Amino acid sequence: MGGETGIRVEDVTMEFRRAGEEPGSLKELLVSGWRKRRPQTFRVLDRVSFTVEPGEVDGHAWGPTGSGKSHLLKLIAGVLAPTAGRVVVDHSRVQLLTLGTGFDPELTGRENLYLGGAILGYTKEHIDRKYREIVAFAELEGFLEEKVRSYSSGMVSRLGFALATARDAPEILILDEVLSVGDMFFREKSEARIQEMIHGGSTVLLVSHAPGVIRKNCTRALWLDRGRLRKLGSPEEVCAAYEQQGRGKSKDLALGR
Repeated sequence: MGGETGIRVEDVTMEFRRAGEEPGSLKELLVSGWRKRRPQTFRVLDRVSFTVEPGEVDGHAWGPTGSGKSHLLKLIAGVLAPTAGRVVVDHSRVQLLTLGTGFDPELTGRENLYLGGAILGYTKEHIDRKYREIVAFAELEGFLEEKVRSYSSGMVSRLGFALATARDAPEILILDEVLSVGDMFFREKSEARIQEMIHGGSTVLLVSHAPGVIRKNCTRALWLDRGRLRKLGSPEEVCAAYEQQGRGKSKDLALGR
């Protein structure tokens, strides 16, 4: 894929080794026969493959908590390396948008803008230029000198979103649950800003737990379940399959199965 701005995930497996449990008492040590338990291997992604073509806005990873989404994001962003398989992407062109990255509750909102901006790769000059725009978009005028620990979760989310999107549209855009912030009116404003970035020509990977977000914003959906690719197709088709599974589990639970 070289200099192109797409993403290719090829038969990727990600495993971690977990140390075996140590005896918690002399009795447990004696019962175990002084044997040290072997480390266990935990597989968070299992032979996952998909492609987001350069300029596409229809490649999306989605699934319930524990499905492997966070590790997939870190692989694509270059934070982690796969145990097997490969991810083909130009990491220098990737912008990962997450909310509240690096915020310190003991610092003020203003101080956190510069701290979080540095973590996102912004220069101080960039934050200086965008400062008023960020504060206005977050609707936090008059609160920036207060410590973030006094903010509500919605205020933190609004500040994080405004900061994360305070740049021109990147070539590869990964959105991690950024369309679930604030109240209804702020979510509408957030979605409008994301659409501006998407239509700016970015290759986009949108991550969300919410089927409604996927249906509204995507043209293709990828369902991860316990590290495996369960389904890849249209948002309606994939969301319907996911929701059908959820209804089946609820029915089994109600019947005591």
